[in-house]
Amino acid sequence: MSPDGETRAPNLYDAEPIPEAARAEIDRLLASGDLFRYTAPEGAPVARLEAEFADWLGSRYALAVSSCSAALFLSLKALDLPRGARVLVPAFTFAAVPSAVLHADCVPVLVEVGFDLRVDLGDFARKLDGAQAVMISHMRGHTSDMDAIMAMADARGIPVIEDAAHSLGTTWGGRNIGTIGRIGCFSFQSYKLINAGEGGMFVTDDPELAARAVIMSGAYEYNWKKHPGLQNSFPHWQNRLPLYNLRMQNLSAAVIRPQIAEVERRVRRGRANHDAMARMLNASPHLTVPPALPAEERAPDSIQFSLAGEWTDAEARAFEATAKRRGAPVQIFGLSPDNARAFWNWQFLTEMPDLPMTRAMLMRTCDLRLPARLGEGEIAFLADAVLSAAEAVKLRGAA
Repeated sequence: MSPDGETRAPNLYDAEPIPEAARAEIDRLLASGDLFRYTAPEGAPVARLEAEFADWLGSRYALAVSSCSAALFLSLKALDLPRGARVLVPAFTFAAVPSAVLHADCVPVLVEVGFDLRVDLGDFARKLDGAQAVMISHMRGHTSDMDAIMAMADARGIPVIEDAAHSLGTTWGGRNIGTIGRIGCFSFQSYKLINAGEGGMFVTDDPELAARAVIMSGAYEYNWKKHPGLQNSFPHWQNRLPLYNLRMQNLSAAVIRPQIAEVERRVRRGRANHDAMARMLNASPHLTVPPALPAEERAPDSIQFSLAGEWTDAEARAFEATAKRRGAPVQIFGLSPDNARAFWNWQFLTEMPDLPMTRAMLMRTCDLRLPARLGEGEIAFLADAVLSAAEAVKLRGAA
């Protein structure tokens, strides 16, 4: 809000502030120099974070790592997949996801995603036979049908990894996202619900997967003794697994821990902001916000909507530019140059698949951040900017 009482275009890129409760612990760590997670004999901030996060999420084991990408990579290595294993990945995801598959010496197999922003179950079923693992990205917090996915994967004995980078606080049928598959991976990058700049979490209920991941994350020599509950598994893997040194350090944990208590409030605010804006946008004949699935309780920090009806590329680009001028920095995934969420920009893939459904979706799907800290006036401002931009472009096209 400006001094004259008029709502200005909000800054959508400021991260969530760090709670004051983190400051004393950060000062203590800086004074002590104990930044390495294994320096303290027990009770290090990273170890405390792991216990608190596992308890809050309802998972048996949690391992804090340097990023969600690191957690995804460790997931594949912990599963001990053979070199060249085929891993199903939604074609609508961030470039880091197929990258993690390649780093693990596996092959990403991209699955079509429709305008509802969820995995196309028909294409998933067709490509599942011959796969050794599934990595489901709940991209931008949109949950694919996990009941159907788990039923098909379980029937074939194929493990499912959940990339829950965008879904902390989301539930599916009352269960926390990230606890449905064999392994769940979370992000604490600054644009996520918990802001640590960088950081990630690997969770599982499987003690062997947890033990392998702990050692490979960088628990060299006997540092694994500082991870509780796995003492029978660790000796078996001692010196048998490569170390990738993907550890989280104590300063990151000190920043994250007090934010766990903020998650429920941020989820409520984020959902209210998203749903209020969705109602406004859905009133336009030119825009469509995909609804949640019945089992899904989302925790959104952004909104995605499709350009409904017939739009040319020129009109779509004009809408994007007009909305931005009016204070709503909308990006259309497929029209934003070098967008890391458009699969055709992943030139590191050995084969570029033909995915017409996903391509069509990306060419007409818009993305706009909606941080939980926004107020009602700011949401109304953004909605008006988007609606008026769509109307202006379509009226100009009709003239």
